[in-house]
Amino acid sequence: RDCLLSRGLGDVYKRQTQRKRESIMLGETALQTLLFVFEGVGVVAFALSGALAAVRKRLDVVGVVVVAFLTAMAGGTLRDVLLDRSPLFWVEHEYWLWVIIAIGVGSAIILRSRHFEPTSRAIQWPDALGLGVFAAAGTQIALDMDSSPLIATLMGVISAVTGGILRDVMLNDLPWVVASFQLYAILAFGGGLMVWG
Repeated sequence: RDCLLSRGLGDVYKRQTQRKRESIMLGETALQTLLFVFEGVGVVAFALSGALAAVRKRLDVVGVVVVAFLTAMAGGTLRDVLLDRSPLFWVEHEYWLWVIIAIGVGSAIILRSRHFEPTSRAIQWPDALGLGVFAAAGTQIALDMDSSPLIATLMGVISAVTGGILRDVMLNDLPWVVASFQLYAILAFGGGLMVWG
C-alpha cells in the first residue's frame, strides 16, 4: 500500500515537473519570438532613419544604402562583438540585409522622384522607435548571455545609440546623442533598467 502511494505520488510529481518544463520552454519560445520582433522593428526603424537622413543630405543610392545599413546594424554588431556572440545577428539572419537594401533604394527613388525633402522631425520618429526597441532587445540579449544587470543595460544602450552616432558622423553632423537635449542615451539606459528591474 505504501509502495502504491509513493509510486502514485512519484507519477504526480513527474507530471507536474514535465508541465513546469513545458511552460518554461513556452516562455522561452515566446521571449525569443518577442526579441525577434523587436529586432525586426528596430532594424526597419533605424534603416528608415538612416535612409531619410542620407536622402536629406543628397547622397546617391549607394550612399543611402550604406548609411541605412550602418544606422540599422552598427549597434547590434558592436554589442555582439563585445559579448563575444557569434555569428553576428545580421550574418545569421541575412534577410535583414535585403530589407535594408530595399528601404535604402526605395527611399532614394521615391523621395527624389516626388521632390520630397525629409525634415529632422521625420527622421526622429523612426529613430525614437528604434532606440526603444533596440535598448530593450540589447539588454535582454545580454541578460540571456548571463551578463550582470549593469553590463546588460549598457549593452542595450550600445545597441540603441551606436547606429545613430555613426549615421550622424557619416553625414558630417554632430551626433544627436550628445548634441540634443532629448536625452537619448539616458532614455535608452532607463529602458534597459526596466527590462531587468
